[in-house]
Amino acid sequence: MTAPYEQDSASRFLADTHEVQNVSREFQDVNLYTTDTALQAAVHREGGGWADAELEKFGALTGSADYLELGHLANKFGPEFDPQDRFGNRVDLVKYHPAYHTLMKTSIEHGIHASPWTDRVDGTHVVRAAKSYLQSQVEAGHGCPITMTFAAIPSLRLQPDLAAIWEPKITSRIYDPRNIPMEQKQGVTIGMGMTEKQGGSDVRSNTTRAYPVGQGGPGQAYELVGHKFFLSAPMCDAFLVLAQAPGGLTCFLVPRWRPDGSKNPLQVLRLKRKMGNVSNASSEIELRGALAWMVGQEGRGVRTIIEMVSMTRFDCMIGSSAGMRMAVAQALHHCSLRSAFGNVLDQQPLMQNVLADLALESEAAMTLTLRIAHAMDNCHNEHEELMVRLATAVGKYWICKRTPNHAYEAMECIGGSGVMEDSPFPRLYREAPINAIWEGSGNVQCLDVLRAMQKTPAVVDAFFAELKTARGGNAVLDGYVKALHHEFADFNDLEFRARDVVDRMALALQASLMVRHAPAMASDAFCTSRLAGVGQHNYGTLPRGTDAAGIINRARG
Repeated sequence: MTAPYEQDSASRFLADTHEVQNVSREFQDVNLYTTDTALQAAVHREGGGWADAELEKFGALTGSADYLELGHLANKFGPEFDPQDRFGNRVDLVKYHPAYHTLMKTSIEHGIHASPWTDRVDGTHVVRAAKSYLQSQVEAGHGCPITMTFAAIPSLRLQPDLAAIWEPKITSRIYDPRNIPMEQKQGVTIGMGMTEKQGGSDVRSNTTRAYPVGQGGPGQAYELVGHKFFLSAPMCDAFLVLAQAPGGLTCFLVPRWRPDGSKNPLQVLRLKRKMGNVSNASSEIELRGALAWMVGQEGRGVRTIIEMVSMTRFDCMIGSSAGMRMAVAQALHHCSLRSAFGNVLDQQPLMQNVLADLALESEAAMTLTLRIAHAMDNCHNEHEELMVRLATAVGKYWICKRTPNHAYEAMECIGGSGVMEDSPFPRLYREAPINAIWEGSGNVQCLDVLRAMQKTPAVVDAFFAELKTARGGNAVLDGYVKALHHEFADFNDLEFRARDVVDRMALALQASLMVRHAPAMASDAFCTSRLAGVGQHNYGTLPRGTDAAGIINRARG
């Protein structure tokens, strides 16, 4: 008689409940550059083709499994703040996970923080934008200090004596995160502090005061007393800040250390708890007599620091475009592996409509971003200079505002596993709204567009001249541009209508670029879906006849 616990060989495996099948796998060990057909074309078209081999190598690095993991770790283990050391000395030290430092080191060694200011080659803004686009797909938060370091140079150059001291170390390709005086470092990073509690974007209401130490004036020393409600990357070596000097709101450079080696009393009160951008430390600070040097003319602080802000706004375009690209890449990867209802997801017509639509949005965002990078490389040309002035604000507004819904829709392609914290999508989704708010929210960008039109009317002519280059390429676009002309004939209630007008400007600009440079299957679908309808559409509403499979294959590379 067999004992009750003695079972045949087959029954021993009853604990194996199922075999894992029909699942996706990690998106990794893929070259983020060579698999992005539209990016490669844009880099060559806009003047950066000379860096193709370098970008191919960088694309392999950023798409590798180990490197993608750095983005995860830098956000899983966010920065920690120690106001004092264990002996009670004030240190204002922010500690980061090693993954964050690796990402910073890579960005600086590849010149993302400074190459347009040091490399005397045509297309350096384009190549730098492409590198930033690839790097931001891995991790967005560390891009904040990289962007501010990059963007500080134009403002500092308005004060040549300070630039002579700081610029060589800002543009150095050496990353040195130590909390020591700049005189002891070969490479430094720069932050920015504008926002105060009572003002937000209205920086002219700032209350921080600047007191001259001696005679005062541009390049001279002052002591600052006040606060900043939002100072990003407090471990930077110096910060451009705004304060009220006797002659009005003025820009100042505030280092973390005084020249005598003592700590400058720029004191961090706390780190901000942000919904996204977790790897990047953002802080509240108080300036308790912090030593600073005036940058630019007294009372011209906004004019001075806007040189920096215009660059950081451009980088918001890069970052949001990068977020779209990673979301599309993840969705395309998953839907090529997962089956449902008897067929692979990306072979099903409705899913093809969604994926193709997401891919069009991503390509249009990147294409406009690199077009502006080309204009930045060619600001000696009046048309290109005017395009930078107007289209940066248009692009920053539109691309950054489109990113959150794009991230959500791509996440929906993944299904329930996409909302799990071990998926990349929660980080992409939480990151998505940030660039729309930082460096001037949507309303600020729209008002900036109106100011540019009023102060420099030639920007409107440049805008329509740009659109004219695509005339005859698509009948829907031609009709859309004609209707847009009529909007500029009536300036009544223009501020009230500003969002609608800037929406239409952005779509016209993106559509014209797609018509000129993308295959007809992509440009026709973009124009018909974005320009021919009324109001906004949900993703996945591309019209009949769209070659969705072709668009998907193009996006897959």
